[in-house]
Amino acid sequence: MKSNNLFAHLKSDVASGLVVFLVALPLCLGIALASGAPLFAGIIAGIIGGIVVGFLSQSHISVSGPAAGLTAIVFVAITDLGYEAFLVAVILAGAMQILLGFVKAGTISNYFPSNVIEGMLAGIGVIILIQQIPLALGSDVEISSGFGLFADLFTAFQEIQPGILIITAASLTVLIVWNKVPALKKLKLVPGALVAVATGILINGIFIMTNSSLVVTPEYLVNLPVPTSFEEFKGIFATPSYDAILNPVVWVVAFTITIVASIETLLCIEATERLDPLKRFVNTNVELKAQGIGNIISGVLGGLPMTSVVVRSSANSNAGAKTKMSTIVHGLLLLICVLSIPTILNMIPMATLAAILLMIGYKLANPSTVKHFWQRGKYQFIPFIITLLAVVFLGLLNGVALGMFMSVVFILRGNIKKAYYFRTEEYKRGDVIHMDLAQEVSFLNKAAIKLTLNKLPDHSNVIIDASDTVYIAQDVLDLINEFKMINAEEKGITVVLIGFKKAYRLENDIDSNNNVYTEKRVLSEDKYSELFQN
Repeated sequence: MKSNNLFAHLKSDVASGLVVFLVALPLCLGIALASGAPLFAGIIAGIIGGIVVGFLSQSHISVSGPAAGLTAIVFVAITDLGYEAFLVAVILAGAMQILLGFVKAGTISNYFPSNVIEGMLAGIGVIILIQQIPLALGSDVEISSGFGLFADLFTAFQEIQPGILIITAASLTVLIVWNKVPALKKLKLVPGALVAVATGILINGIFIMTNSSLVVTPEYLVNLPVPTSFEEFKGIFATPSYDAILNPVVWVVAFTITIVASIETLLCIEATERLDPLKRFVNTNVELKAQGIGNIISGVLGGLPMTSVVVRSSANSNAGAKTKMSTIVHGLLLLICVLSIPTILNMIPMATLAAILLMIGYKLANPSTVKHFWQRGKYQFIPFIITLLAVVFLGLLNGVALGMFMSVVFILRGNIKKAYYFRTEEYKRGDVIHMDLAQEVSFLNKAAIKLTLNKLPDHSNVIIDASDTVYIAQDVLDLINEFKMINAEEKGITVVLIGFKKAYRLENDIDSNNNVYTEKRVLSEDKYSELFQN
């Protein structure tokens, strides 16, 4: 299909790849620094995540690279094992991920409800906003986890550097104007992030030319290694110590990285499916295999472990990416830049990159998202807001686990005896296919429905009947609606919905005689042809 052709949207994909490259570069360096690893190790992971994983993955929006969620694990592992032995654990983790892909462990991502996923995204957005504030102000404060972040933010606002603040404000202004002015938004080959970077370099250049006290000092500029000879370039790479494979601790570290990296990847893939404007189906088992191959290569070359990353993926989507060519382009740009123009890249103020991330954080944690889930009712809002807050104060995995627990509690409370059933047979082109939803359908049924819809033959006629259904989870309603409006259109499938209510609640509706009331609409077989024609 055209939407999956890597070369069908080169204009928008190259532009979005450039934006992702500008976002990924400081993240690769920063995560390497936080992990206690060589800075170039983060770049290696970014290059492999872009070119190798980008090519092998079925996701057209997701971007892989070193992840902030792994920094604590990696830091402890490097301290305990040494970097060369740690690389063996990365290689083993990649092999374990490939195995998980073959045993089809990737389907677990379909069982995460949308309010938990959106809460995770919003929580990550808040974390991005908070973590970039010191860098945007020119402070050296490192934001700690938990409630200690409030004290760190207070300290950061007492260490403001005027020159850095000016560059941050100018960069934010460029980004906001670029998003608000329709004529500028259409300039995909000149993204706002690129203009913001150029603005930051220009302003600091003026400070330097005028001998101003506002000059940004080198520690607040991008700091990429600049080898002057081939021998120095070879010295940047680290070689795994393969003898460490006999060390039991290496296997424990490998298993830990496998579990955490795989879960983060699956959560990100589920989230980026929602960011994809074309709502394309991603085989998560293939994604695990792609991540595994990427981690093996990264470990062999001396790089950090990687996952699919929400920050870069959301930047990719917001920049207008259409296919995974944008991910590959960002990896190629990382490779080209570290080989050819590191000196120019080292002129970029970190404040400009912080401004780009502040905008990304705001889009993920947009107040309109909170309002949206508030309007959906307590059963949607409470797991959402708990996930958001827990991700910020307790960490990504703890936050998602707590959000899942709350979702399950609400489902069990309102649906003690839920059942799910729909009719499946072997169909061929042109058949009228009947799908009857059960009395109650929760988010736990999402995976089966999603798989069935994606296997429907092209140019078929489908009737989805909810006449007997009392409750349908919002996740399933969203899935059916997205299939009808987007996927079915692309595959030439005609979809008719029967018996769907305007709203569903966990509690059954009761009429004045204490009878369960179900809105129902029955159509005889001779009416089906009329529906499809209309």
